[in-house]
Amino acid sequence: MVQLTPEPVTRLIDEFNKLPGIGPKMAQRLTFHLLRAPQDRAQSLAQAILEIKEKIIFCSNCFNLADRDPCLICSSPDRDPSTICVVEEPLDVLALERTREFKGQYHVLHGAISPVEGIGPDGLRIKELVRRLREKPVSEVILATNPNLEGEATAMYLARELRGLGARVTRLARGLPMGSDLEYADEVTLTRALEGRREV
Repeated sequence: MVQLTPEPVTRLIDEFNKLPGIGPKMAQRLTFHLLRAPQDRAQSLAQAILEIKEKIIFCSNCFNLADRDPCLICSSPDRDPSTICVVEEPLDVLALERTREFKGQYHVLHGAISPVEGIGPDGLRIKELVRRLREKPVSEVILATNPNLEGEATAMYLARELRGLGARVTRLARGLPMGSDLEYADEVTLTRALEGRREV
């Protein structure tokens, strides 16, 4: 079969298609957008991609993405180092920071326990979390793993591992999202909502 597009175009479409959430049609749209864009815009995108690979590191304290060590959150005098929120991925830090409610520090596991995918506790940053609790006084560890099977398994494992290290271990409350109707909620969500109820 005759190739309809030049090799560089096909290659860029293939590379975009490898990205999560980008299907073949979107990969084509992005490629043809860049073809029409000014040269400096394409060069700026290419430079930004190279820079994240060259300049972004993991904070040695919390393992979040950073361009310096320790990261801005860990080095901020406005953050409370005695409260640590444990999340699965750096994107979870961004989500929690958008609330502007949490004033402590984070610990990024870089995944969740998933036997199906071959990810066990040793594949996560759990030992580093335990070391943090042993080295500095921590009053509370908030487990903010995702409310799915892997996140629950990870939270249960962490609760066992952190027991006896002096910190109170809590879990994010789960339940009904704002604006939802009870009739559309599944049984697990309703159960969690009932368990997490509080006084008004």
